[in-house]
Amino acid sequence: MKSRHSKWLSMPFLAWSILFILIPLFMIFYYGFVDKSGQFTTENILSIMKPEHLKALGLSILLSMIATIICLILAYPLSMILSRLGVNQNSFIVLIFILPMWMNFLLRTLAWQTLLEKTGVINSILSFLHLPALNIINTPYAIILGMVYNFLPFMVLPIYNSLIKLDKDVINAARDLGANGVQTFIKVIFPLTLPGVISGITMVFIPALTTFVISNLLGGSKILLIGNVIEQEFTHASNWNLGSGLSLIMMIFIIISMGASTIFDKNGEAGLI
Repeated sequence: MKSRHSKWLSMPFLAWSILFILIPLFMIFYYGFVDKSGQFTTENILSIMKPEHLKALGLSILLSMIATIICLILAYPLSMILSRLGVNQNSFIVLIFILPMWMNFLLRTLAWQTLLEKTGVINSILSFLHLPALNIINTPYAIILGMVYNFLPFMVLPIYNSLIKLDKDVINAARDLGANGVQTFIKVIFPLTLPGVISGITMVFIPALTTFVISNLLGGSKILLIGNVIEQEFTHASNWNLGSGLSLIMMIFIIISMGASTIFDKNGEAGLI
């Protein structure tokens, strides 16, 4: 009886998975391997080798890697500070930190567009102080800034989750054996929190790689990333076949990242919760 009830309770989740995961994936695979006449083709996949697509993909990878590295450099010290304060995940400090995540992604990015534009808030303050203007809007630097701002919490939370689960006796034992702070971090703390680091890298790199909103707003639609190319194929060119083919290429990066995360975090201990 209990098993029967469990099956019925799982039906909404099953229906959701079919409607919003399996069917869209099937459509992407279908359109990715057929042309406009419905004939099987691999041209949509191989179009990633076109110079303009390779350039967009290479730039996307480069900016995503830079943003991910910056997020890691900022997130690890912050996570250590939070963990040493003894706050838990439901504390006020962590709540304040993740509060921007509850705001609409588009609004957060638009806010930075307002701040960074030539007549925006930041340049107005700099002008008032008789300082040089900050002209980074519509440049790769603005896109990286938008990526870091939007995705930094996704790096902090997995690392913080790993740090608060560390056995303090292990750290104390390392210090009792003569290890200094740097040695303790390199040989004990960092290896034990590596699952959280890998999880954070995955959760920042993938959305940064596939984003198109940030590059549209902060790049002024002048800097095309692979996400912009895919978005334009679906919306402006109405070429679902090419857009789906390029999306399948992006799925390869997602699968690789998920595989790396699984290898380093076999027990799933570095999640957001």
